[in-house]
Amino acid sequence: MPPISQKRFPLRSGTEIDMVYRPLRYEQMMRAAEAYDVRARRMFGGMGVYTGEKMFAFLVGEDIGLKLCPEDVEEAMKLPGAGPMRPDKDAEPMREYVRMPREVLDNLDSFMFWVDRSASYARRKLSNTA
Repeated sequence: MPPISQKRFPLRSGTEIDMVYRPLRYEQMMRAAEAYDVRARRMFGGMGVYTGEKMFAFLVGEDIGLKLCPEDVEEAMKLPGAGPMRPDKDAEPMREYVRMPREVLDNLDSFMFWVDRSASYARRKLSNTA
């Protein structure tokens, strides 16, 4: 099943309703980034997470990709299990996004560290365009 999908569920009345699912790590991401006044929007088969008007994270399935400055991309790509973020397996990598390894996602302090870098980078970019 795709990470964000609609599935039809029958009701006793005989009608069906559509249920929409969120990526598995949605709640984790929203809690970690709540200091940045974030919102999420479905896109590209996943979900983009924004601070202000700048997207800084992309969620699909169990993966979270964070948008990072070039220096942080270089550092993050050295983490075991990190890689380029793709909305799906056949898509081109998302520029400036790193798919964070499970070890980072499963460690609150490490995850918060990288979310802070990502959201701060997005806010800097936003202030540079204002």
